[in-house]
Amino acid sequence: MAKWEYALLVRRRMARVDAAGWEVTFHWYGPDGSMLDVTPFGETALAHLNRAGGQGWELVSVSENPSLEGTSELHRYHLKRTTPAPATIRRRRPTPR
Repeated sequence: MAKWEYALLVRRRMARVDAAGWEVTFHWYGPDGSMLDVTPFGETALAHLNRAGGQGWELVSVSENPSLEGTSELHRYHLKRTTPAPATIRRRRPTPR
């Protein structure tokens, strides 16, 4: 039976008050509970999803936070992959004397 681990990629787009206009950030929430700002690894959600796909992650669903209006967006990309099989330890048989 396959076992799964899950991760979350969050894209935030917010209006800025300076001349830059918009700020887009990406954060990765790993299966171990860690959170990592992965913004430097790509400028688009597709770049991040392709990077995750190369590591064995599969996109399960996408959701948008409907409570944010106007100058903010929040998208969540839910991903899963099979967990690596645990290494099996083989016992050595005693050698006859």
